[in-house]
Amino acid sequence: MSETSILSFLPGISLEQQNQEWVLHYQTTTHSKNTISLPNSSQGTLKAWQVMCKDGDTREQLSSLVQETDGLSNLAEFYYYLAQFERLGLICQTIYADGTPIAKVVPLVPAPPLPIGDVAAEGSYVLSRFAYLHRQNSQIVLESPLSKVQLVILDWRGGAILAELNQPCSYSQLCQKISGISANAVQQFLNLLDAAKMLSEVKIEGEIAEDKQEYLVQWEFHDLLFHSKVRSGRHRQPVGRTYRFLDKIPQLPAIKSQVTDSIIPLYRPEIEALKKNDLPFTRVLEERKSIRHYGKEAISDRQLGEFLYRSLRVRNILKTETEELSNRPYPSAGACYELEVYTAINCCDNIPSGLYHYNPQEHQLFLVSPRTSQVEALLEEAAQNNPERQTPQILIILAARFPRITWYYESIAYAGILKNVGAVFQTMYLVATSLDLAPCAIGCGNADLFAAAVGTDYYAESSVGEFALCSKQS
Repeated sequence: MSETSILSFLPGISLEQQNQEWVLHYQTTTHSKNTISLPNSSQGTLKAWQVMCKDGDTREQLSSLVQETDGLSNLAEFYYYLAQFERLGLICQTIYADGTPIAKVVPLVPAPPLPIGDVAAEGSYVLSRFAYLHRQNSQIVLESPLSKVQLVILDWRGGAILAELNQPCSYSQLCQKISGISANAVQQFLNLLDAAKMLSEVKIEGEIAEDKQEYLVQWEFHDLLFHSKVRSGRHRQPVGRTYRFLDKIPQLPAIKSQVTDSIIPLYRPEIEALKKNDLPFTRVLEERKSIRHYGKEAISDRQLGEFLYRSLRVRNILKTETEELSNRPYPSAGACYELEVYTAINCCDNIPSGLYHYNPQEHQLFLVSPRTSQVEALLEEAAQNNPERQTPQILIILAARFPRITWYYESIAYAGILKNVGAVFQTMYLVATSLDLAPCAIGCGNADLFAAAVGTDYYAESSVGEFALCSKQS
């Protein structure tokens, strides 16, 4: 166990007196504000909480403060509330080694206190492949999707140990490799990493214990990190529609402005007539499938126009005091509709080959560029995803104007984009099936290549989904 452990409240927690009663203010993991009433709290207990709202102190010193102020009678009250605060995940634990703080344990969710034991002195260990360092505000933080705590690295010794744990090491080997570090500091830090599930033991035969877990070994680092960060339960970030940039950054308009005069109007089908005469929904749903064998005849401009109109047009614009939203045939998170539609046209009757942007409000195609080498590369990459290496007649590229959704949502914005892409895919599949066309979603695309071809900033607008649309074989 650590030689010294300082307990303090999470940043942002405050103690205030309201109507002659003391109240502790804190935020939950969903960032809703909450309070804990502390009725009839003794002076000693209140002093302890005030200390913990600042720099904190050891458990022993806090209990001594209560005892010196109130006597033994109120220690039970202090320990009762301390246990409740720990259970709610409101208490940080700063670990010392050789009289210097080495790391702070910050709970991310309500959970029992982190049990810190002793790793075996003769054992060999390696850093978990899921652990990662990053800067958070002015601190260096170690996190892992396997852990429900984060470790704030407070001392160079922690960083030095982490750098050496890229390969199996025992704590005695670490002491030899890192000059100026004590065996005690290494032991304390390894204990902490192990308790936080950021350390994995290496067996005698060289097998890493973490890699022997059947379900865990099948996760890639980025997938598990993404999963843990866009779902509640393993982080403290605000989640949902927080409007965090309201009054700070102007909101992007619902419809992207056009910068070209080269416009192609598209055919508009009669929706009311389609409601009466279109194929039955169940038949369309049952016949929907990916078709990777394309017809010899090019898709027509009329077919493309009807497909885009039925799948992706803007029905109307909705304006409020703070935002501009829209309504379209497919669902979108919060009606943000951040997805933009581009068509890389290989062959289509009456429309020259090139890259176009679809204006869903005017139902028009705007020429972005002729068939350049970059457009050719986009089509070629789509062909590589086809077993027959056939180039699609129409490559539909879904790009996200990221600020359209990140302006509203926190933590879940990119997850929302991917869900929206799925909703668009299904809508396009059903419409293509109804039109007797050959649709096929494509598994991956090159976002850098797209941004270069269109001339957008990769971080402001880049591709997030690709879809091939062609005529069917006779």
